[in-house]
Amino acid sequence: MELTGAQIVVGSLVREGVKVAFGIPGGQALPLYDALYDAPFRLVLTRHEQGASHMADGYARASGKVGVCFATSGPGATNLITGLANAYMDSIPVVAITGQVRTGVIGSDAFQEADATGCTRSVTKHNFLVKDVRDLARIIREAFHIAATGRPGPVHIDVPVDVQRAKTPFVWPATVRIRSYRPISAPSDDDVRRAAELIRRAQRPLLYVGGGVISSGASDALRRVAEKTDTPVANTLMANGAIPFDHPLALGPLGMHGKYVSNMALQHCDLLISCGARFDDRVTGDLKKFSPKSKKIHFDIDPACINKNVPVDVGVLGDVRRSLEKLLPLVSRKSHPVWRREIKAWDKKHPLSYRLGDGLVKPQHVIKTLHRLTRGEALVVTGVGQHQMWSMQWYQAKRPRHFLSSGGLGTMGFGFPAAIGAKLARPDRTVVSIEGDGSFQMTMTEMAIAVREHIPIVVILLNNYYLGMVRQWQQLFYNKRFSSTALTVKGANAADGKEPTPGRDPYVPDFMKWAAAYGIEGYRLTRNEQVEGALRKALAAKSPVLVEAIIPRDENVFPMIPAGMGVENIIVDMA
Repeated sequence: MELTGAQIVVGSLVREGVKVAFGIPGGQALPLYDALYDAPFRLVLTRHEQGASHMADGYARASGKVGVCFATSGPGATNLITGLANAYMDSIPVVAITGQVRTGVIGSDAFQEADATGCTRSVTKHNFLVKDVRDLARIIREAFHIAATGRPGPVHIDVPVDVQRAKTPFVWPATVRIRSYRPISAPSDDDVRRAAELIRRAQRPLLYVGGGVISSGASDALRRVAEKTDTPVANTLMANGAIPFDHPLALGPLGMHGKYVSNMALQHCDLLISCGARFDDRVTGDLKKFSPKSKKIHFDIDPACINKNVPVDVGVLGDVRRSLEKLLPLVSRKSHPVWRREIKAWDKKHPLSYRLGDGLVKPQHVIKTLHRLTRGEALVVTGVGQHQMWSMQWYQAKRPRHFLSSGGLGTMGFGFPAAIGAKLARPDRTVVSIEGDGSFQMTMTEMAIAVREHIPIVVILLNNYYLGMVRQWQQLFYNKRFSSTALTVKGANAADGKEPTPGRDPYVPDFMKWAAAYGIEGYRLTRNEQVEGALRKALAAKSPVLVEAIIPRDENVFPMIPAGMGVENIIVDMA
C-alpha cells in the first residue's frame, strides 16, 4: 500500500512509540499536519517553535524517551535552533522534523526558505535533508536510533514539501545499520580493573557525578558503588537526584554555586571518580588549581570527553551504568572514618544558610518550604539565573529525572515550556516550574498551552525586578554599574540611589493581571509568613497556578567561586 511522505512520517513515529509531540504548522508543513490530523498520539500546538523544542526536551528528560517536535520551513526551523542547541549541550534525545520548500527550488531563496540543515549542523548530533520519499522511513528509524544511543542528543530531519506529498510503499526497517556510527557501550575489562585498583588504594575518594548518570539509568549502580566503598557523592546541576538527597553519602551540588563542603571535598580528595560528567568550567574553575592532590578516573560514553579538559589516570569508555555494574564486584568493602570526619567539619563550618530578616520574601525560604511540603518528590524544572542556583541548592531531589534544568547552554526561557513537556511525560507527578522574572518572560506565552491542554503546573516566580544573576555580577565585578538589568518601567540603567524597589515601583507586566488574563489562579507573596499557605493551595490545585514571590533585589547567590578562579577564592557570604 502506497502512502504519502507525510503519512510515512506519522506511521514511523507510531512505530517508534511516540505518545506526545509538539509544534506549530506552516505553509511547507501543511501535508505533514494534514497527516497528523489522524495521528493516534497527542499533538500539542505550541505558541512558539522555541517552546516546542523545549517541551520536547523536557519530555525527554522526564521520561527517558526521545522527545519530538515539528516546525515549518524558514523561520519555523530557525526558531527551533535554541532548543536544539540546549538539548545538544545537555545530551538530551530529541528528534525535530521540519518542512522545507520543494526540492526543485532549494537554494533559490524561495519564500520561507532557510538552509535548515546548515543552520542546525553545529547544534545537533546529526541531521538529514530528505530528497527521496523512499528514504524517509529509513531516515526516521536512523534518527531515533542516533538520538537515543551512545551519548544522546538531538537529530534534525528536513522534509521538503514535495517529498511530503510524494507516494511510495511504506517499508519499516526491522533493524538499523549505519556503517559510520558504532557507539561503544561495553567498557573494557582492563580499564575497569585499573579503576578498581585506584579505588582500593584511595583514602579520600570522591564521586563527582554528572548528567550521564541520569541518562544511562545508573543511579542504583552509583549508590551501590558509593555504599560499598564508603565514597561521598557530589553532584553537578544536571545530576540533582542521581542519589537521594537524604542519603548519608550525598554531599549535594559542587561547582561555582555549589556547597562549601562539596567543593572542599573536591579540592582535597586523593581520588576523584567522575561519572558521566565532562569537567566543565563551572565545576573546574582554574584548571591549574583543580583538585591538585587527586588521581582521577573518568567514566564516560563519549571518547571525546575523556582527557579533553582534565587529564585523567584511568579513562573508562562505555555506558556509565554498565561500567559501574562491572566495577561493583571488583571493589572491596571499605570505610573512611577520617575522611568522613573532615567532610562533616567542612559542612559544619559553612552550611547552606540564609537570613529571614524583615521585609520581602526570601527566595531560599520559598524553595526550602516547597522541598519540605513535597518531601523532595516533586518534579522541579527551572529557568536560568539566580533562581536556578537557589533551586539547585535548596531543592535537592529524591529521585533521578526529578530536577530538570538547562546546564551547558544556560538557556533563559527553557524552564516553563520544559515543565509542560515534563508534566505530559509524567502526569503522575507534581510538576513545579521555578522561574525568575527575566527568564519567565522569554517563553511565558506558553501558558496558553497549559490552560488549553489542561496541564496542571505550579509556577513559582521569584521576582526581584531585575535580571538577577547579571545584576549580581555587576555588583561584585563591575563596580555596581547596573547596565540593562532593571526590568521595571523606570528603565534599563540604574545608578546608585535610583534602583527600582521590588513591590513598590511599576512593573510590566502585572503578573497577577497576566494570570487573570489566562484564567488561572495567581498569588502574590510579599511576606515570608504567606509562603506556606500559598504553596499548599497551589500544590493542591488541579489547574495551572502562578505564585509570584516578591524578593529583595540585592539577594545574591552564595557560595560563589568567581569564574576562572579556584576553590580558595570561594565567596561564602557578603555579610
